[in-house]
Amino acid sequence: MGTSESEQELEATAPRIFATTHWSVVVAAGQDSSEPSRRALETLCSAYWYPIYVYVRRKGYGADDAQDLTQEFFAQLIAKQHLRLADRTKGRFRSFLLATLHYFLAREWTRAHRQKRGGQYQFVSLDQEAPEERYQHEPAHGDTPESNFERQWALTVLKQTMKALGEECAAEGRGNLFREVNHLLSGERDGATYARIGERLSMTENALRVAVHRLRQRYGELLRAEVAETVGTEGEVEEELRYLLQVLSD
Repeated sequence: MGTSESEQELEATAPRIFATTHWSVVVAAGQDSSEPSRRALETLCSAYWYPIYVYVRRKGYGADDAQDLTQEFFAQLIAKQHLRLADRTKGRFRSFLLATLHYFLAREWTRAHRQKRGGQYQFVSLDQEAPEERYQHEPAHGDTPESNFERQWALTVLKQTMKALGEECAAEGRGNLFREVNHLLSGERDGATYARIGERLSMTENALRVAVHRLRQRYGELLRAEVAETVGTEGEVEEELRYLLQVLSD
């Protein structure tokens, strides 16, 4: 079967978009309405929707409204061309997103409150993601919506990094190894655990420890790469990484 002209355009353009940073995806989407740019932004929004949802819920909105508002936020991000305001030289991507979200919620939302929200865009399949089920497991403490957003953002960065490592291992034929040891990457040192996993993988305990050590190193590299996509300059990577880890330790 032949490849359509639109598919050829996507294949030619999408790799360039997905190979760039989150900032670059946002800027590209704000500059044109091409299908590759839109799809790249949808992928980014699908990865980082949950911090937005948590922020809206902590602002006092009910579950249904929070789902609608999350969808509408992403829809208006494009439709209202807020993306044209994105400038990676002015700060971190998470700060831009949070400021835009705050502005969105503070605007004349009551005017459109009864209208169908989300427009023609459906960035996240919230029914499949079960957002409220996830939200019910959140701590019930009195942290601010902003601090909850920051925590969920940090967790999402870690999740995206682990996902990238898993995909990399699968592509290299090490999917079984990753599935068995991904829970060890945080620093598990139990010898019995290594022995049991090594037996299942037909590896010696020493060989398994070496493999886990290398995966930890690779995870660290991928984590820095993920963080680098959300900041303005290379010099901000370590500072942002320290901040996110501090957020999770508080």
